[in-house]
Amino acid sequence: MRIKAEPILAKLNELRHDAETDKTDLEYLALHHAFCFLSYKMGEFQKYLDEAASDGSED
Repeated sequence: MRIKAEPILAKLNELRHDAETDKTDLEYLALHHAFCFLSYKMGEFQKYLDEAASDGSED
């Protein structure tokens, strides 16, 4: 099954917004930087998701 990067990024962004009440909290920082990095490297993230699906390594 092919997983698209966009819905994962949308969910990550939703979680990031839910955690932004304290922008110094480690949970917010982890979500924020993961979202920014994956958004910037979206092509590579999609390639990773495609490879993970073809390897059957999805959890």
